[in-house]
Amino acid sequence: MSHKVKDIKKITLSNHWAALYRIDYNYKFKNNEWRAVSREVYNRRDAACVLLYNTQKQSVVLTSQFRMPAYLNNSDEGMSIEVCAGLIDDNETPLDCVLRETEEEVGYRLPTAKKIMEIYMSPGAITEKTHLFIAEYTPEMKINAGGGLESENEEIEVLEISISKAFQLLEDNAIRDAKTAILLQYLQSYKPI
Repeated sequence: MSHKVKDIKKITLSNHWAALYRIDYNYKFKNNEWRAVSREVYNRRDAACVLLYNTQKQSVVLTSQFRMPAYLNNSDEGMSIEVCAGLIDDNETPLDCVLRETEEEVGYRLPTAKKIMEIYMSPGAITEKTHLFIAEYTPEMKINAGGGLESENEEIEVLEISISKAFQLLEDNAIRDAKTAILLQYLQSYKPI
């Protein structure tokens, strides 16, 4: 691919929570013509997420939280039903991230989780790669109420719901988060419950 891209220039547009760049480059098209192209790229750390399921109770644990981009897009007051997720810290593995985030967001201490895949949620604009996991939970793993970290301005509602209700929320388009939809559909195909 390096023979199709050259003269890459990166201009910083913003550098607050993450960096927003304008990338100017030349790209060689199939007709062998080189063209100048410009794209905005939001540079974020990679993330990891996990869908918790319980075989005996036929349930899953999800979260509900406010998301400003959804709010700006007039999406049900900005509330989003999602799996537990977070950005991977420096020197942290994706598995370490989901284990940490599960304790912080939903209050369960998992011994491990099974990695399903890695995906780009919006490869046309965002560098973030998301690592998707599933994990079985039991009531004995509950160590706190969850809810997220106040220091990170999180206010997360923990939702333990039946798997059938989760699938209905997905069918009714009440769940609009891609990583959550993917993991619920994986769970439905995988059929551990």
